[in-house]
Amino acid sequence: MNIPVIFHFLKEVSANNNREWFNAHKDLYDEARGEFENLLSVIINRISLFDESIRGVQAKDCTYRIYRDTRFSQDKTPYKTHLGGYINAHGKKSDHCGYYVHIEPGNCLLAGGSYCLPPKTLKAIRQAIYDNIDEYRGIVEAPAFKQYFPVIGDTFLKTVPKGFPKDFEYAQYLKCKDYTCCSYQPDDFFLASDFPDRTADIFKQMKPFADFLNYTIDEIE
Repeated sequence: MNIPVIFHFLKEVSANNNREWFNAHKDLYDEARGEFENLLSVIINRISLFDESIRGVQAKDCTYRIYRDTRFSQDKTPYKTHLGGYINAHGKKSDHCGYYVHIEPGNCLLAGGSYCLPPKTLKAIRQAIYDNIDEYRGIVEAPAFKQYFPVIGDTFLKTVPKGFPKDFEYAQYLKCKDYTCCSYQPDDFFLASDFPDRTADIFKQMKPFADFLNYTIDEIE
């Protein structure tokens, strides 16, 4: 793998985010995309050692387009300044929890969870947490998990969602609008020779959280 190629391209496209430059340097993008897929393939192989559902997932099916959807955005730059891949046994558009790898100079991260869930699924997850609060707390409050993923969720309700007791002791776990977790990493994390093993260790700590979500999602599908 040639990981520096990925960072070089992303820095260049950030500084030259226009179609003229991109079309003239598409070879840089093709090389960076190829190296990113190689990176994902290595990570998939490592994850497969503790999550058999990932076996057979292809890196090319996990990656996202570089082209931005500018229709509803004030930012009209045409290209993303990161490369992302979502490793998910059910596909990258699934509600199921998977493993997300994001490379962006100065903003690299490893993450996972279920995002933009349909109301029925979101309610079912909240109910599962409420009904199994000790199990859930054992997962998200475990030191091995919290050292990488200190916060669950990205956006939150101001009050306890309808249908749950307002005085529930662990109401913060029900207020999540999404059930995601994120571990930010410095750029040199991916440049180190042992990054595949370190990445696998981080995702291994996330797997009980993923299993909890996915069991609930499987129950309602």
